[in-house]
Amino acid sequence: MKTDLIRCPWAGPDPIYIDYHDKEWGVPVFDDKALFEFLILEGAQAGLSWITVLKKRNSYREAFDNFNPAKIAEYDSFKIEALLKNEGIIRNRKKIESAIKNASAFMNINERHGGFGSYLWRYTEGKQIVNTWNSMSEIPASTELSERISKDLKKEGFNFVGPTIIYAMMQAVGMVNDHLVSCFRHAECQPTVPKSKF
Repeated sequence: MKTDLIRCPWAGPDPIYIDYHDKEWGVPVFDDKALFEFLILEGAQAGLSWITVLKKRNSYREAFDNFNPAKIAEYDSFKIEALLKNEGIIRNRKKIESAIKNASAFMNINERHGGFGSYLWRYTEGKQIVNTWNSMSEIPASTELSERISKDLKKEGFNFVGPTIIYAMMQAVGMVNDHLVSCFRHAECQPTVPKSKF
């Protein structure tokens, strides 16, 4: 961990947050399975702090079959009850049932659009939206684009995908670069996106 670098203030002193900030947040993600994981975790985070989810991430991977949507879509009432007893995850029935519902919707989009990544990145024409914020107070909780994606996903059968949750996911998977311009990761998270995919 590099301690002499300027980071976004939200990273704070916690090693888990710093590692996530330095290696993942804002890096463009195109892999369908990785996007599904973020979608489920962002939904689980609703009403809680993101660090709570990060600390339970490995437990989530174990409990939810490494975020395999085909397996999750088949979860039955017995599996739901088992998950509700799993102290390693956020034991909220609505969020667990949402993950199952979203797995089915996710697979439907994969089938119709050639992958969730292709579907999602079309909203930005395959390009990262690079913002130039100077302070945390400038960063929005949601945008017109996240509201549009949220509305479209709800039409596709997803839930726990409100505009704020979707914008948080867009930040996490690098659809938008919301690192402050003073942060060392602002420039590092601007790779060339393979336009041929979109």
